[in-house]
Amino acid sequence: MDTGDRLLTPGEVAALFRVDPKTVTRWAAAGRIGSIRTPGGHRRFRESEVRALLEGEGMLDEADDMGRPRNAGPTASTGPAGPANAGMY
Repeated sequence: MDTGDRLLTPGEVAALFRVDPKTVTRWAAAGRIGSIRTPGGHRRFRESEVRALLEGEGMLDEADDMGRPRNAGPTASTGPAGPANAGMY
């Protein structure tokens, strides 16, 4: 089924949020951003969902005082320019 939505790599998503690609992978593993897997096992992200997150319409919670999404596990790391507060800088 082709929805016409472009698929982005973790590196492309990371560049949009100004974080490391591993951070994007952690968000996906934690269920904070949806991803699909290629037949080779690589993650891809729907551009429409990523754009919605950038515009603040996504499923990420507000950031806590340390810049991490609320309810994030101890290994989830976002840094100050993560999706929860993108555009603040």
